[in-house]
Amino acid sequence: MTDSVISNTLSFTQPFTHAEKQLFTPACIDFLHALVARFAPERERLLKARQQRQNRYDCGTLPDFDPETVSIREGDWQVRPLPALLQDRRVEITGPPDRKMVINALNANVNVFMADFEDSLSPTWQKLIDGQLTLREAVNGTLQFTSESGKIYQLKSNPALLMCRVRGLHLEEKHVEWRDSAIPAGLFDFALYLFHNAEALLAKGHGPWFYLPKTEHANEAAWWREIFRFSEDRLDLPRGTIKATVLIETLPAVFQMDEILWALRDHAVGLNCGRWDYIFSYIKTLAQHGDRILPDRQHIGMDQPFLDAYSRLLIKTCHRRGALAMGGMSALIPHKDPERNAWVLQKVQEDKAREAANGHDGTWVAHPGLADVAMAVFSHALGTQPNQLTVRREQDAPISAERLLRPCRGPRTADGMRANIRVALHYLEAWLSGNGCVPIEGLMEDAATAEIARASIWQWMHHKQILSDGQLVTAVLFEQYLADELASLRQSVGATRYAQGRYEDAAALLAEITTDDTLVPFLTLPGYRLLP
Repeated sequence: MTDSVISNTLSFTQPFTHAEKQLFTPACIDFLHALVARFAPERERLLKARQQRQNRYDCGTLPDFDPETVSIREGDWQVRPLPALLQDRRVEITGPPDRKMVINALNANVNVFMADFEDSLSPTWQKLIDGQLTLREAVNGTLQFTSESGKIYQLKSNPALLMCRVRGLHLEEKHVEWRDSAIPAGLFDFALYLFHNAEALLAKGHGPWFYLPKTEHANEAAWWREIFRFSEDRLDLPRGTIKATVLIETLPAVFQMDEILWALRDHAVGLNCGRWDYIFSYIKTLAQHGDRILPDRQHIGMDQPFLDAYSRLLIKTCHRRGALAMGGMSALIPHKDPERNAWVLQKVQEDKAREAANGHDGTWVAHPGLADVAMAVFSHALGTQPNQLTVRREQDAPISAERLLRPCRGPRTADGMRANIRVALHYLEAWLSGNGCVPIEGLMEDAATAEIARASIWQWMHHKQILSDGQLVTAVLFEQYLADELASLRQSVGATRYAQGRYEDAAALLAEITTDDTLVPFLTLPGYRLLP
């Protein structure tokens, strides 16, 4: 089949090759169509509510705890008891559903691999289809990969547990339309993974377990609750079979954690500190607040008071409700130089020790080479216990909105601005070329870290910040630095690689979203238009 495909009222704009035909069976398409018809309209209302809240923040209002839901925050309730297999999640690794990555991650010294269809995946149609087929083979235990050199990769006998991170509420899947509009990307990812894997997962004692990203409000969690219930009924699954961990990676969501767990109480197993997106969301949510300017990215660590408060509040909230409180990602990656690698391991150890001491039940790493360090830290903290649910932080002083919103201090430098441009430029070029997870200058960068980089520059420019060397941050200065970094990049990669890549497209996109009068909500929205 080479023409676009129309099934029921879903229109597929890509041809159905052998790969697509394995996934898009008539029954699967019917399930996807049912989800879209039932839940796509409500998604539009939720997105409008997001914009209305942002308009209020732009006019001077600050995020706060909702007085109308105080009974939920003060009530004595818990989520449904955690499944036995999900009570110990001390180390999780994340990455895109690439065949080699999936095998290496599932074979690593970790408890869970979260296959990410969002921030670490460039959502080309081919990547999405390959990713779903890869996860189906992983669930069935048949996944293999042979490198160009002939090396064979295959799953060990007891791989890590598998979770699937679907795309966020704001994203669309442009290759599938319903009523002449692109369908919600999260529904696309969810439907394919659940439909093809629920039965096989349950047969081996596992289950369809998801991560939900970019949530801002409990009403969005309630939307997912209804999707879960509808899907369980449709596929004849017992209530509560589908489990979800919600990423608290937006500033509005930190004020909604009790409400989010309440909305998903039959399905929620935990919340996660999505620290990098949270920093980006802080900038974005408070974009018009000139008294909330953040410093260079390297000075915004989890030891900063506003981020430490966020971590502690998440732990206290989760453990009171019987849910796991997962720590965040270490973006550092191993280095070939022994001295540099020793520094990396020390920094990761310190980061994970802080999380474990706060009371987190587990943490994230981006590279298998860091799994042992994280595992050692959390195994030492947990001892014989599977988690730290007994750490209730009841002696903590109440964490106020003021404390969560207080910005950290630090310098704003020309070197920091140039580093932001380099990261964003490198990442956008890779993303436009089909790679959404990229090692850059010793860090594993994904969409979240690129968002911080470009949003910081926009914030400094918009609020006329002066760098430590006395320069005023303007569009002219940004464009000068961008041209410098682009020229340096061309020299470092060589003329051939530069011509074959999408560096000019990346630079144009970065300039567009950084010099816009308003802060573009997500770089992936205009970027997606440039993907095949």
